[in-house]
Amino acid sequence: MFERRLLLRDRGTGVLEKLWLIPWSFVLLLCAVAAVGYVALYSAGGGAPEPYAGRHALRFGFGLVMMLSIALVDIRLIARLSWAGYAAGVALLVLVALHGQVGKGAQRWIELGPIQLQPSELMKIMLVLALAHWFHRASWERVGNPIFLLPPVAAVLLPVGLILKQPNLGTGLITLMIGGAVFWAAGVRWWKFAILIAAAAIVAPIAYEHLHDYQRARINTFLDPESDPLGAGYNIIQSKIALGSGGIWGKGFLQGTQGHLNFLPEKQTDFIFTMLAEEFGLVGAAGTLALLALVVFFALAVALRCRHQYGRLVAIGLGVNYFMYVFVNIAMVTGSIPVGGVPLPLISHGGSAMLTSMLGFGLLISVHVHRDAEFGAARE
Repeated sequence: MFERRLLLRDRGTGVLEKLWLIPWSFVLLLCAVAAVGYVALYSAGGGAPEPYAGRHALRFGFGLVMMLSIALVDIRLIARLSWAGYAAGVALLVLVALHGQVGKGAQRWIELGPIQLQPSELMKIMLVLALAHWFHRASWERVGNPIFLLPPVAAVLLPVGLILKQPNLGTGLITLMIGGAVFWAAGVRWWKFAILIAAAAIVAPIAYEHLHDYQRARINTFLDPESDPLGAGYNIIQSKIALGSGGIWGKGFLQGTQGHLNFLPEKQTDFIFTMLAEEFGLVGAAGTLALLALVVFFALAVALRCRHQYGRLVAIGLGVNYFMYVFVNIAMVTGSIPVGGVPLPLISHGGSAMLTSMLGFGLLISVHVHRDAEFGAARE
């Protein structure tokens, strides 16, 4: 097998050979996660495929074709297009700021024909690619040079600033953390992170005073949800009731009272995990978390097995992106962090999250397929 991979690396890999190298067990894992989403959305729709589950299946089918197509693209071509993709992502964020649709007090979406796109989700993927390209052939000494770090720092802060302006505090902070993860994986010294964290702690009280009223309300509700049980605290209180009422084995499929009696808010998007936990209990919730964890572990395994720095950084960045989706959503519905609009990937209803998730998985599989690609020596 090793000799076969060396031969493929030297002479170039054909389409059929690349299909052979695709990790089909991972593709089946993604299908299993999407199937969990279909079941949950079927229940959220009142025991019918419409309006959520049917669209979810169609989006996943389209995303599956897109993912496999991207997986066959040479990772070196993707690397050459990294900054072009980043520029397109920034342009879409600017377009949102100028002509984006306003919903629930935020300007985050644009209409592209029949598709409603949230560019901030796509920007996280493009940022990972751009940062990976910047660092992929940089020597240890060069990574330690503060001047060398100024352009990638600016590349992170520009989209984060545009996302915060929408306003979208949660996605902005997640984008910042994803950028930080790529910096750390590239070898940026830990003391630089310590300085930034200390500075953020000093600025945090000042930043709190400049948050929008609803953002401050979310933080205050997180600290004391019972202070406004019928207003800002309603969502998290109902979520906790639903989580607890599921018990060990759950109330049964289509039998969840909090969800089907409409006590549970946004049950098809942000709080879909709560609905799963109520109907399938601790066992079902733990099984869902196990599937999601396997996706993250696959990304880490790809990073460990990749022979080039670009692929390693892309795999780590995409793995952190997926982990942040899952962590923030689960922590949100359990009351561990303030409530924010972060979906559960491949499970929640939503086109932008599905599209960007499948795009990321396609890039991740491309890294796996082309893990032995030659990129050249490190830059001094």
